[in-house]
Amino acid sequence: MAIIEEPLALPSGDRPTVSNPLGGLSRPRGATGLKDWLTTVDHKKIGIMYGAAALFFFVIGGIAALGIRTQLAAPDQTLLSGDAYNRVFTMHGTVMVFLAVMPLGAAFANYLLPLQIGARDVAFPRINAFSFWVFLAGGILLNTSWFIGGGANGGWFNYAPNNGVAYSPSTGIDFWNIGLLIAGIGSMTGAVNLITTVLNMRAPGMSWMKMPVFTWMTLVTQFLLLFAIPVLTVAQVLLLLDRGFDANFFNVEQGADPLLWQHLFWIFGHPEVYLMILPAFGIVSETIPVFSRKPIFGYPFMVASGVGIGFMGWGVWAHHMFVSGLGPLSVAAFSAVTMFIAVPTGVKILNWLATMWGGKLLLNTAMLFSIGLVTQFTVGGLSGVMHSVAASDTQQTDTYFIVAHFHYVLFGGALFGFMAGFYFWWPKAFGYKLSEKWGKAHFWTMVAGFNLTFGPMHILGLQGMPRRMQTYSEVQGFGLWNMVATIGSFILGVGSLLILVNAFVSYRAWKRAGRPDVGPDPWDARGIEWMIQSPAPEHNFDVDPVITELDDFWHKKYAEDENGKLVRVATAEELAHPGNGEGVHLPAPSYWPLVLSIGIMIIGYGLIFSLYLCIPGAFIMMTALYGWSLEPADDLDADDHHHGEVEVAHG
Repeated sequence: MAIIEEPLALPSGDRPTVSNPLGGLSRPRGATGLKDWLTTVDHKKIGIMYGAAALFFFVIGGIAALGIRTQLAAPDQTLLSGDAYNRVFTMHGTVMVFLAVMPLGAAFANYLLPLQIGARDVAFPRINAFSFWVFLAGGILLNTSWFIGGGANGGWFNYAPNNGVAYSPSTGIDFWNIGLLIAGIGSMTGAVNLITTVLNMRAPGMSWMKMPVFTWMTLVTQFLLLFAIPVLTVAQVLLLLDRGFDANFFNVEQGADPLLWQHLFWIFGHPEVYLMILPAFGIVSETIPVFSRKPIFGYPFMVASGVGIGFMGWGVWAHHMFVSGLGPLSVAAFSAVTMFIAVPTGVKILNWLATMWGGKLLLNTAMLFSIGLVTQFTVGGLSGVMHSVAASDTQQTDTYFIVAHFHYVLFGGALFGFMAGFYFWWPKAFGYKLSEKWGKAHFWTMVAGFNLTFGPMHILGLQGMPRRMQTYSEVQGFGLWNMVATIGSFILGVGSLLILVNAFVSYRAWKRAGRPDVGPDPWDARGIEWMIQSPAPEHNFDVDPVITELDDFWHKKYAEDENGKLVRVATAEELAHPGNGEGVHLPAPSYWPLVLSIGIMIIGYGLIFSLYLCIPGAFIMMTALYGWSLEPADDLDADDHHHGEVEVAHG
């Protein structure tokens, strides 16, 4: 079976270099030194940097979590004071949600989405680099509050009026607010970029219903970001005006209503849950078919259920507020939608199970983590449906039952899915597989630690243990299950670090073995990202792939003979692109996205400490924008459908 491909109309010769009037880089992409990472506009490198930053913040959030669990291991502990405990659990939740789980989704989206749709890069490569650097700037600013601001102390949801100056006079809340405002700029620009990429840059023949499920879930996620982040931004700007400029949007003494913050936050906050879990759903929708040796069951329903979750996610926010006095009519409406949103989620679980049913399962590490998501997310989903019943929610809200619920959804769901993605796509990114021996140790340690940590919290919640309590007395009877949860948290902490150990050990083994070629398709996979060399070349595809089927690469490898039996007609090596990229021209690296992000971060510090500091920050920002605007469009392929517009190169 031959591949039907159309060569790009590209000029031959070496890649161009460009001269930047303000001193910009004048060399092609592709090098791997520190300077090249700081100035890259390659979507794959940016995806890797997103993943590395997310894992770094994950470690910080994990250390905070261990501090919480150590404090609660036994009654009447004094390891953390009440104020210190408030700051630790606030920073734990904030870092994990905004700086670990969300960026992990961005890491996979940036690396994989152009590969899965057959594109050279994202639509706006330099804006893509800016998205990462401004996210990192916001994350760094927020975490410097550990040292110079004391840390935020209002919970990751930061309810008013507790977030006002009267109740939180230190700068910790300001770091929280401005750090997330800056990081939100990265989320917004990244969402616009990826949406544009999917809409305009799909390979010839890739219709909507031939896109991979991961691409679909990523697209839905970007639309959620595009509409959810501005709502949180509005709330944060109002808080900034309250705290820094004596406004009264949440000040009860001046007639304001702090319930406004809850509405604004949760209108963002519940779509936030789905924009964290949908990328993981997309990942396991790619891994389960590969390791079940079957196509995904009910592909149209998988797509429709993801889109349905994206729509219905906007109609359930007030189930976080059933005890705030909304009134019976509002409670009834949001209860009904909360029940109904379980339907598309249940469709996904059914389809994953049906895909595995009767398949030739390969229980490697990626598959184990995928099954872990299905099972543990189901537990979290079932406890979530319970909260659609207002009477049950009223009893369980602000207890440890809720803590158990959302950790089963976001840790047992999203993070297990991301770990499956690491093991699955690691060869494509780095050219070698992660160790299966260490991988299975990683999986089982995490499963044991996770369930020991959060399973007992269901019991503690039903026993009445409140959330956000610094300690408890022996007579309350919470000691046994808190000790079990604390032991489990340290097991989970060790298990979570094993991904880093595995990466180091596997790299050393690969290097000692002479860096053997893992091949383009080590899993006998289905998507077109596996038809290029591993690690993926910087230009992605030598020629435009022409898509004729869903799972197009698999259909090029296999066909039915005259007896209806499936037979291999080509190997991955025969189908793979050589990876030489002769005549392919790409936009040159740029340091202006990094400089622009630094300027924005300095403005952020100025809004916290002194408006005079905003002046040098604004100067750096304007200089970066001016320098960026003068960078030439160095893509010579004006007729290439991937880079046919000036904005692509400038972006």
